[in-house]
Amino acid sequence: MFGRRVTLFRLFGFEIRIDWSWLIIAVLITWSLAQGVFPTYYEGLAASTYWWMGVAGALGLFASVVAHELSHSLVARRFGLTMRGITLFIFGGVAEMEEEPQNAKAEFWMAVAGPAMSVLVGLAFYGLSLWSRSAGWPVPLAGVIAYLWPINLVLAAFNLLPAFPLDGGRVLRSVLWARTGRLQRATRVASVIGSGFGFALIGLGVFFAVRGDVFGGIWWALIGLFLRGASQVSYQRLLVRRALQGEPVRRFMKPDPVTVSSFISVEQFVEETVYRHHFQMYPVIDEGRLSGCITTRDVKAIPRHEWAQHTVRELAGTCSVDNTISPDADATEALARMTRTGTSRLMVVQGDALVGILTLKDLLQFFALKVDLEGRQGMEKGD
Repeated sequence: MFGRRVTLFRLFGFEIRIDWSWLIIAVLITWSLAQGVFPTYYEGLAASTYWWMGVAGALGLFASVVAHELSHSLVARRFGLTMRGITLFIFGGVAEMEEEPQNAKAEFWMAVAGPAMSVLVGLAFYGLSLWSRSAGWPVPLAGVIAYLWPINLVLAAFNLLPAFPLDGGRVLRSVLWARTGRLQRATRVASVIGSGFGFALIGLGVFFAVRGDVFGGIWWALIGLFLRGASQVSYQRLLVRRALQGEPVRRFMKPDPVTVSSFISVEQFVEETVYRHHFQMYPVIDEGRLSGCITTRDVKAIPRHEWAQHTVRELAGTCSVDNTISPDADATEALARMTRTGTSRLMVVQGDALVGILTLKDLLQFFALKVDLEGRQGMEKGD
């Protein structure tokens, strides 16, 4: 879902990050507030004041979305779910889970927590807006507060649409899950409804564009495309997890991985290994023992003309829980680790010994083959 992300700060133990795409919507919101909304409602202010109000409004919306997603994360933690953090991107924000909720109750309360927080924040800003008027606060400050209370209510209302994976769609899934006892089937139904809402928003976008609101039409169509894609991807991820659940890592690992010596130069490593095998990560062997790994990202950190002056040992990272896994671990654990770290290869180790390499490609090929042979309906029978 995400491209390059930047961690801004930590809050209650969760990393708050922004995807670079979020800067696009931040600029658009600031521009629309400074050039459209605030000048319309508060005439006679200086142009610079409108721009400061636009920046403040965008930052307020940023804080509101963080509060919304943070409530999801806090409730998820209460139910024992591991959260990777909160990321803001062009279409809003997401609290990133490593696994599905364990039961319908956890899903329900985690889903409703976000809209409930947005409603509370909206009511708080509404009360503050009333106070600001009676207290005679400066117009720019009162104007920004007056903007933030309805936008939080809109945020809550939009997320309550029964379109998976929006919060309302997750509420719907929790209800279906509780009634049928089948998470996979509940997810499929919620995903189909989510795709339907996506098509509806695309149609709404086309309608607005035909009526002359080209920018608004394109925006609604993009949201519809995103919602449709997200609903399908969410269901795919669940199917992958279910297909891999209970399968040990050793079933998928390659037992004879390509390794490199820690003593060779970076130039030799690139010319003889990277350009030959085309992988992005390689285990590093130091005097016959696994000492870590080196990635193409490590190589790019130094200039090309210095490759011959550095050895693999200088650049190699150490073994950690982020790049290693046991051959007896569940394949779903490996998948969660790859998702969390953004890597597609893990070193399979037993004690201090390297016994293989596990790749995301091998896991997905197994899933594709299972779907091809059993079909999705066949995979749902055991749900």
